[in-house]
Amino acid sequence: MSTFGFHTTAEEATIVLADEITGKKVLITGTSLNGLGFEAARTIAKHANLVIITGYNAERTRLKRSEVALKQEIPGANIRSLHLDLASLAAVRTAAAEVNAYKEDIHVLINNAASPVCGFKLTKDGYEQQIATDHLGPFLFTALILPKIIASHRATFTPRVVYVASGSHKWCDGMNFAEMEHPDASTYKAMTAYGQAKTANILTASELTRRAGGKINAYSLTPGGLTVGARYATISGRRIITEDGKPNMSAPLPWKTLPEGAATLVTAAFDPSLNDKPGCYLIHSAEDNQNVAPHASDPSQAEKLWTLSERLVGVKFL
Repeated sequence: MSTFGFHTTAEEATIVLADEITGKKVLITGTSLNGLGFEAARTIAKHANLVIITGYNAERTRLKRSEVALKQEIPGANIRSLHLDLASLAAVRTAAAEVNAYKEDIHVLINNAASPVCGFKLTKDGYEQQIATDHLGPFLFTALILPKIIASHRATFTPRVVYVASGSHKWCDGMNFAEMEHPDASTYKAMTAYGQAKTANILTASELTRRAGGKINAYSLTPGGLTVGARYATISGRRIITEDGKPNMSAPLPWKTLPEGAATLVTAAFDPSLNDKPGCYLIHSAEDNQNVAPHASDPSQAEKLWTLSERLVGVKFL
């Protein structure tokens, strides 16, 4: 197995992992054209049996463009579109029902879709936009299609669920469970909310792995410092993206290209060297649990988050 690193691209990773990807059926959320999920889908589709891409209702046209672009570049690829609005629990249930009606099982689910850092906003269900889109929606979606994922389990293969988190989980001191259930505009801080949403991704990956008892391996990751979706974010008081849309090279962040960022999604989904590291966190396409903040690696917090999430979305699983 080749050694993956900071500059490994998704294309390079899929070439190395082609045998692992061949024949697999993969669902990737958040696949807008030229985004992180799209880049992962583009490379995986060259080898996989089926790639399901998603977009929310307001993005129907953009989702179709992604599908057309993939089929044009890879004429033999089996691409399927799914409308999935993670900010709406009702819409998540509708999308999950569609997936469960598929004749195929799902080998890999990559929970990539996420809300951009934003001001205080409530979803129709009354939850804060970032935690709803980045955690509660994916939590419910994963729960509802779990039978499809577990059905792909074999003696020689364990299905995977991947959560695209971020090193920005360190922007908070941990989960605020009270505000997760009862959002408060007066105390809301956009960057803290983003950090909590990404902390939730990491905690969920570890708890899902624990509860699955070997039936599913879950992983979380950071794609690294990308300019995608970071236009209004700041680090140490400095804008990540300048007014002209270019990376602020004075911000303390090592920048990656989109293909380099997408490589970690591919390795988390298929690298066999991770088989004996279920629940781990990846950086630069390799396991690196040392870079997980203590509040995102606390088993008691993971269990508490799981229990609360089940209650908020109205479903129990595992």
